[in-house]
Amino acid sequence: MRYISTRGQAAPRDFEAVLLAGLAEDGGLFMPETWPVFTAAEWRSMRGLPYAELATRILLPFMGENIAEADLARMCAESYASFAHAAVVPLAQLDEHSFALELFHGPTLAFKDVALQLLGRLFDHVLARRGERITIVGATSGDTGSAAIEACRDRAAIDIVILHPENRTSEVQRRQMTTVLSANVANLAIQGSFDDCQDAVKAMFNDAPFRSEMKLAAVNSINWARIAAQIPYYAAAALALGAPDRPVAVSVPTGNFGNVLAAYGAMRMGLPIERFIIGSNRNDILARFLAANDMSARPVEPSLSPSMDIQVSSNFERLLFELLGRDAHATAEQMARFRAEGRMPVPDAAWRAATARFAGFTLDDAGTLAEMRRLKHESGYVADPHTAVGTAAARAHPGAREVPVIIAATAHPAKFPDAVRAALGEAPALPPHLADLYERQERFTVLPNALEPIEGFVRAHARRNA
Repeated sequence: MRYISTRGQAAPRDFEAVLLAGLAEDGGLFMPETWPVFTAAEWRSMRGLPYAELATRILLPFMGENIAEADLARMCAESYASFAHAAVVPLAQLDEHSFALELFHGPTLAFKDVALQLLGRLFDHVLARRGERITIVGATSGDTGSAAIEACRDRAAIDIVILHPENRTSEVQRRQMTTVLSANVANLAIQGSFDDCQDAVKAMFNDAPFRSEMKLAAVNSINWARIAAQIPYYAAAALALGAPDRPVAVSVPTGNFGNVLAAYGAMRMGLPIERFIIGSNRNDILARFLAANDMSARPVEPSLSPSMDIQVSSNFERLLFELLGRDAHATAEQMARFRAEGRMPVPDAAWRAATARFAGFTLDDAGTLAEMRRLKHESGYVADPHTAVGTAAARAHPGAREVPVIIAATAHPAKFPDAVRAALGEAPALPPHLADLYERQERFTVLPNALEPIEGFVRAHARRNA
């Protein structure tokens, strides 16, 4: 298995190199040169497997010769042993056709745990064999940061710095990051939006001398391993609902497009996923693109669903690459224009190809609260605001009653107590392992949205632990 850049100017490489590189040197994102595909019989043979075994089967083709099956199986088993539900990613039926895929039973109560618990172990495995250490830099709109920190804390060969937008995450999200006092962990509150944090991370990767000096690695979904490690949970849900002999749809509350891209990956691997429904809050660039080919960035507006407060969806580049027939030159031109002008006129044929599979939906804060109340009243289900966007998007799609719809329940409602309280009158308690979160000491540094001080902080942090 080899990986190529969406922009075509980086040399192809194997899984291990892609894991450690994150972003390609040409600014593009790595994609598998060809998609591994399972036959219908092979998919049927995976029904009923424990989640760790299913993940091993699905992920093994992406590893090539780099990771032995026994090592991958061990890492998958270790990654999911601590999840609070025996099924790891259970399905909860909401109505006759809709099923919430609960992705929040990991240590930080968000879907990012499913991939990042494995990613931390993959890093450890590869670095131990190489005798190397890395500095991870990541941007978070709320959930990636805590999941990455939990996966990488106290690991001997890793230093990690996470950037989050100051005052634009929930308090629970912030405290889950800033109360981890491990020596190899640092948090930066950037005076700006998530897009500013993401731009800073990309700028650090594009600064070749700094990238080499710090041995930078990524945990954001710019890292292909993150996307790959999310594919198995869509497979688990589809198989449970009758695939490959029964088609399904998925509805995903989406900001950076990585989660829905993983569902697309499951489809490319042979599962009959007929429709991808994308739920957006007021930061609705993806919904505008699908409705009218309007891929134009606007200022980020804070909302009740902060993990989706994004206007530059990094992983859209991977889908664009596919929509353009894997034309790396055309992809690079489109991305350069978007960066320069803040808009991307996607060719009509590519846009129509997108709308054949993908549908968009937008929900404002008032609608999000109303959907949370509806879910509680009609199904007895307490949803966080992101999941509520996903359930509303599924209900709004005209084809959602024709096949089972898998709705990505991306976060535990206790991560967003203010929103849940506003909708339902009371907030759910945090699980026991986080019950004292509000009493824990915090540690973070506030910095302006400027590359020089951010790189200076990262350099000082990484060298301290060298």
